[in-house]
Amino acid sequence: MKLGTIKPRAGRQASVLAVELPVLAGLFDHAPDMAFFVKDVAGRYLAVNESLVKRHGLRHKSQVIGRRPCEFCAGDFGRIPAEQDAEVLRTGRALLDHLEQQWYVPQKPVWCLTTKLPLHDAEGKIIGLVGFSRDVRAPVHLNEIPSGLASALESFEQNLAEPITPSGLARRAQLAPSKLARLLRRFFDLTPSQFITRTRLEVASRLLRETDRPVADLAQDCGFYDHSAFSRAFRAAMGVTPSEFRCARERA
Repeated sequence: MKLGTIKPRAGRQASVLAVELPVLAGLFDHAPDMAFFVKDVAGRYLAVNESLVKRHGLRHKSQVIGRRPCEFCAGDFGRIPAEQDAEVLRTGRALLDHLEQQWYVPQKPVWCLTTKLPLHDAEGKIIGLVGFSRDVRAPVHLNEIPSGLASALESFEQNLAEPITPSGLARRAQLAPSKLARLLRRFFDLTPSQFITRTRLEVASRLLRETDRPVADLAQDCGFYDHSAFSRAFRAAMGVTPSEFRCARERA
């Protein structure tokens, strides 16, 4: 099966770039920190790399090809990717660097940045999508980070209940916002906003696992202005609500 077209500029002879799916998937087999996929217009997998297969606890690509995420991922972990696919396929708008937590089976959380792009035929009709979920690099030790930034990050993590913005974090670090953004991308592979969100949700997930405190109290302690905002942010990143996350941990 072949896929992919590049629409030529007006006045130029039409050209088509065709890529063999097995070759494309084979290329990404050498990227273990990335789950790569191509899907048809119905959201079914046409090609995947080995990393995607392993993350779902499966052994062969044949167990994935021709199926949607919701057909082998339980609950929201299958529903949310399928809804993302449907939105990209319906609107033609790309999903770019969406921060979310995915799971290696069994129960190993990994932070990822997910990107999905629509694929078009020569007439501009959407025929599928291509994308990847790239693992966010492992956190570095504070002693590897410039002292001013390290102090600002440590202060933020110890006072999550206080409101903070990327510009506010830059002021704490005594850095220009652009410099802060470059350093956070270098050390954490995240934008300032993504870093703030991930830090709040990581602490929240730890408190949900380790304490029995009410979810509303945890939301405020982690810097969310109300329970509903916390639940929306948590579900968008983790695939489940805070209460569902806690229940799943209790059953594990």
